[in-house]
Amino acid sequence: MSTSLFPGFEDVRISIETDAGEIAVWVAGDGPAVLLLHGYPQTRAMWHKIAPRYVEAGFRVVVPDLRGYGQSGTPAPSTDGATHAKRAMAADQLALMRALGIAEFSVVGHDRGARVAHRLALDAPDAVRRIAVLDIVPTRTLLRETDLAFARAYWHWFFLLQEGGLPERMIGADPEWFVMEILDRWSAKRSELDPRAVAEYLRWFTPSAIAASCADYRAAANVDLIHDDADADAGRRVTQPLIAIWGSSGAMGRLYDITAAWEVVATTVTGVAVDAGHFVAEEAPDATWAALFDFFAANE
Repeated sequence: MSTSLFPGFEDVRISIETDAGEIAVWVAGDGPAVLLLHGYPQTRAMWHKIAPRYVEAGFRVVVPDLRGYGQSGTPAPSTDGATHAKRAMAADQLALMRALGIAEFSVVGHDRGARVAHRLALDAPDAVRRIAVLDIVPTRTLLRETDLAFARAYWHWFFLLQEGGLPERMIGADPEWFVMEILDRWSAKRSELDPRAVAEYLRWFTPSAIAASCADYRAAANVDLIHDDADADAGRRVTQPLIAIWGSSGAMGRLYDITAAWEVVATTVTGVAVDAGHFVAEEAPDATWAALFDFFAANE
């Protein structure tokens, strides 16, 4: 698959010193480093329209699967949620970049990957130079200000965090249907999602990935929220330049002033809407890349 969607990228497994154990990653290029973090229910394959452009623009590009997703290590979920806290997932990525010999880098995250990117920017400010978050607002904004409109649009947050194996069993009964339903519901331009990438999402939506993703969402409403509340109480903010990119036809764009939401937690924010649903990097790659390139060029 890497030869068709990621030509020129090296597909490697990197052992890291966290309980994730091993991270599956594509690496290519030379120059300033950029880390691309995928969302749910996807894998690193979602970056196939963006990653090669970074290489062509003179960047070293690192494209991993998050812990529990794709081909990366899958530690067992813990009862306190810490195993799939964004702090733990961010620590994986910092360890990965250190293992690759990269001391400073920028990070671009979509969906769950953007939540990991947010935590990484806070916890490793000396390592992260710039941050881009795609089609999200901060976790704390969503959960501390939950209303009926958000609950209707993002019903999966409340479904996936249920305990006792309920979402795992229900999704596991027909995982392919579930993934395809999510892709259909959240996209505005479904035909723009490459069938080869979709095949990868389905291939790696295994029972362990389903369990890990449920743990990921449970952590958001528990340990992640505790960490975010502590940051808010202490006045900790993202000090690196941040760009928020969202789909003008997606739920986030309809429900929130996304730029304003990020200005609560970051000091320097740029906001850009593109003509897409949730999957901006795949539905509107040209506009997404243009916004990313302008942002990175302005902050080099």
